[in-house]
Order: sequence, then C-alpha cells, then structure tokens
Amino acid sequence: MTLDIFSVVGGKEATGGAAYDSINPSRVDEVVARVHLADAGAFAAACRTAAAAQAEWARVPAPVRGRVIASVGRLVEANAEALARLVTREIGKPYAEALGEVREIVDTCDFFLGEGRRLYGQTVPSEMPDKSLFTFRVPVGVAAVVTAGNFPVAVPSWYLVPALLCGNAVVWKPAEYAAASAHALYRLLAAAGLPDGVLNLVLADGEQTFAGLETALEEGTVHKVGFTGSSGVGRRIGELCGRHLQSPCLELGGKNPMVVMPDADLDLAVEGALFAGFGTAGQRCTSLGTVIVHESVHGEFLARYTAAVAGAEIGDPAGEVLCGPLLDHRFAERYEEYLGWIEPHHTVVSGPVGRITPENPRGGFTGSGGLYYHPVVVDGVRAGDRLFLEETFGPIVGVTSFGTLEEAIALANRPGYGLSSSIYTTDPKAAFRFRAGVGAGMVSVNNSTSGAEAHLPFGGNGKSGNGSRQSGVWVLDQFTRWQAMNWDYSGRLQKAQMDVAEIVPDPGFRL
Repeated sequence: MTLDIFSVVGGKEATGGAAYDSINPSRVDEVVARVHLADAGAFAAACRTAAAAQAEWARVPAPVRGRVIASVGRLVEANAEALARLVTREIGKPYAEALGEVREIVDTCDFFLGEGRRLYGQTVPSEMPDKSLFTFRVPVGVAAVVTAGNFPVAVPSWYLVPALLCGNAVVWKPAEYAAASAHALYRLLAAAGLPDGVLNLVLADGEQTFAGLETALEEGTVHKVGFTGSSGVGRRIGELCGRHLQSPCLELGGKNPMVVMPDADLDLAVEGALFAGFGTAGQRCTSLGTVIVHESVHGEFLARYTAAVAGAEIGDPAGEVLCGPLLDHRFAERYEEYLGWIEPHHTVVSGPVGRITPENPRGGFTGSGGLYYHPVVVDGVRAGDRLFLEETFGPIVGVTSFGTLEEAIALANRPGYGLSSSIYTTDPKAAFRFRAGVGAGMVSVNNSTSGAEAHLPFGGNGKSGNGSRQSGVWVLDQFTRWQAMNWDYSGRLQKAQMDVAEIVPDPGFRL
C-alpha cells in the first residue's frame, strides 16, 4: 500500500505541492509513500505558526510538559513493532536495528520526562545585604529541526523531546526519503496531547528548506536551528545562522577511527569492526571509517576481519542480517563514487565490489531487486588518500597500520572529523592516553564506534560539528537560555562593585 503523506502545520494537513516517491530500497519498484513537498514559503509560514503557539506552550508548567513526554514514550512503546516495520520498509534498516532505534525514543522520553521537574536554576548569594540573585532556564522560542533519514525516528527524538519539554515550539523537516516514518512519529507525538502549532511537520527538499529557513531567520520566527546531516550542508547552515547571531546545534558526518593495539582481544575487535563498519550498511554518522591496526597484529586482524565479513548475512532487512540495502538511489550513486576512490596501491581483501547482482553475486545473499552492495574492506590506505580523509557513507572500511600509540593518535585525528572513536586494548594507560589525545567528542574502549545511550552527551568536533551536544542534560543548553534576575528589597539603590561593604584585615599581623 502506498501512503499519501502531507505536511502538517497548526494541526492541519497542507495540500498541494510537488510529489516525491519514497521507495522501499530493498525492492526499488515498491513506492512506500507519495510525499507532497512544500516550498520555502510554506516552511516560513510554519515557523510563524509555531511562533504564535509557543508562548502559550511555555506557560504550561514544566512538570506537566514532562507528563506529555511520558505519554509520548508510552505511545511509542505501544506502537514499537509497527513503527519499526515501517522504518525497515522505508529505509531498508534491518528490523532488529529498527526496533532498537524505536527503543531509543522510549529511552529518551524516559530520561526527559523527569527533567520537567529538574529544569533547575540557582539561588546565588549577593555581595550586598537585602538582595537576592536567581538564575532561570527559559525556552529559546521556536526551534527549526532538520534531520537525516538514516535514523528517521531516533535522531529526531533527540531534538524534539528536549525542545518540547523545555517549552519551545518546533518546525521539523525530516528527510523526504524517510517521510512516512517521520509522519508516523509526528502522529504519535500529536496523540500525546500537544496543542496545535507546537509541533509542525514540513516536508520539503533541501533547497526549499534552506530558503524558507533564511526567510524565517530574517523574520525572527526561528530562534534555534538543529541540523543532522553532511558537513557541507552543516557549514551552510552555520554561516546562515551566524549572520543572525545564532549558534545552531550541528550533528554532522564522521570519519571514525578504530585503533587496535597489539594487546587487543582480536576477536572482540573484529566483532566491533564488523558492526561499526557495516551495520546500517555503513550509513551511520558513527560508522567505522578506518581501522588503524598495530603492525604486529595487522595480518592476523585482517585475516579474521575478512573472514567475518565474508560470513556475514547480507540481504532482506526483514530477516536476521548484518545489513540490508543502501537508503535510496541518491546514496547508491554517491557510494559508487566512493568506490572510485580505491587506488592501485590499495588491496581489496573482502572479495567482490559494487552492487550485488546475478552477474556480481554474493554467497548466502537473501535480498532481491534492491540497492544491495558488497561490503568492502580496503587494506593499505595511506594518510593522504581520499579514502582515508573523507567520509564514505556506505559499506566500505579502510585499514592501515601504525607502530606507536602516538602515531595511531595522529592518524586518528588526521582527517579532521571528530565525532566518534574507538580503541581496543587491555592496557588502561593506553586507553587514557588515547582518550586524552584523540579529538573526537566520543571515545569507546573495547567497543565499536557506533552506539549511543540517551543519558550520555552525543556530538562531535571539527568537521563533525560545532561542539554542541545532544542527549542527556547537556542538550538542555541547546533549547534553553539562562536568565539572571536580581531582587533588591533594601529600599535603596545599591550599586554593584561600588556600595560593597569592606572588612579590612591587618596585613602586618604576625604570630
């Protein structure tokens, strides 16, 4: 069944707009949803609607807003299997992973439902008598949230849940190739009792969204921008927001390194590299980019890794597979370009390269008619190669070697991204030296580069973001502003730093 999906603004479906077909990438002739796209004017109008609704929502007591978030969590939990099946059908994510993604929404709601009672400010002592100082968290206003489709429901919840909890209104623009999943999540949020206009869903392409966002910023109807996507688009959004003296929340790409020390448990490292490199078909911002292996165990690790890749189940995402298809035709085309970065000095150690077809088969393959690609492991990458330096959004992992930990850290930092990183070692000293030296916002020890928990800060540095963080209490700084208040009840004007009592010591006192 093909769904008709429209934007929803102020609680009402928008009509018209150019049609976009969201396909099932595991069966490309199947249209999951006909998505009716809005234009820049509709996006800007949605921001005006959100601005009109925000003040009333902010007046709802924060603990009550927390109960709304609790309801979202219970609704998602009750609909978990249906939502996960839709995610699998629309973007080809293996069902087990899709179910885990839905669970992440529940975890996020479970964490933030209590934050409605913990949006703490402080009472601060004054330097003057009969005067009190206070700090308060206040909502920023309207948040415009633009998300990618590789995590079509979990990552949006990282923005939507805290933004709404803090008293903001939201205009959410999901990826059009994941619009059906986004629309389903919107309906669950609306069913929790959100007033019309507090959460608005706008379906649009990238250029119309950017133009609409530019208008909204000029009109003053957007006060925070959240964006998950490529580093290139993130730069454009950062520049746009900077012109309006705003700091966006940017969660961008990664070239995530995994260091394998000579004392590593190689079987564990292989398991981590398999999941990090090829889970979600390598289409995570935290996917493994390059394995940096100590020269003494390089050969053994590579042999075990290639054997694991060869034995991994690839195919129908409804089954128990390591990975399914690429997300959409645009990602398949881009991945073909990345495969062109394989150079003569590289060695492809994983077998066939390219799309899985009857002419280019894979043993044990369970898919049919989809955007399925062979997982690729490339040995011999060098620090100057594009394959080493740039994000490759798809099932391809590079491998290189190192001699000292300092060299490994330098290689890990060389691409200039700074999202996730990993080290496999049994030496605590090596683990802490790596943590101190690597530029990534997230570090795993004896674990893969992928995986996030709802109560830990998520985000990157360098090309991976502007230092903003999602998840846990840290994201509250994205969706609130600090307000300071002083209350002087002395009955007279007391001037700070001027009318301060002074107690004079005796500096010459000696025992």
